[in-house]
Amino acid sequence: MQKTKVFIAFPLIMVVLCFFQGCYSFSGSSLPVNLKTIAIPVFEDRSGAGIAQYRGDLTGGLARKIESQSPLRTTPSLATADALLDGAIISYSDLPSQLTSKTERAVTNRITIVVLVSMDDRVKKSQIFSQTFVGFADYPIGNYAGQQQAIRLSLNQIIDEIFDRVVSGW
Repeated sequence: MQKTKVFIAFPLIMVVLCFFQGCYSFSGSSLPVNLKTIAIPVFEDRSGAGIAQYRGDLTGGLARKIESQSPLRTTPSLATADALLDGAIISYSDLPSQLTSKTERAVTNRITIVVLVSMDDRVKKSQIFSQTFVGFADYPIGNYAGQQQAIRLSLNQIIDEIFDRVVSGW
């Protein structure tokens, strides 16, 4: 008899939970209500490290994330955008991060990328924020594919942090 009660109660609880799942929504966005569109020009490379090829990856990834996961819509027109998200890669480094205990030679390197980003409310003509964002990842010495993966991971960290700042004000 006890097994029958559990067998009947479990599906009933699951149905109730599924029913109430849609009753709560996350509304923690701190985006001003007047912002509907955003322009994101290609980020500059001010790092002096010759990594201009990653500007498009950073800008494009950020635009895709904002477009797919926020109420903002990207626009190529600076003249009609409600908001402007402008940025520049200001630092890039690829330095040893872990040494062996025997030879004190590097085993891994760390990619560190620093990006300066500002967001302006063009409707109210005010700055929403200006902040630096840092992404980093390690890779094994001498591994070109690992280095490229570390760069992508660093850029993705930065994209996530910028996105959080844009939509949540964190």
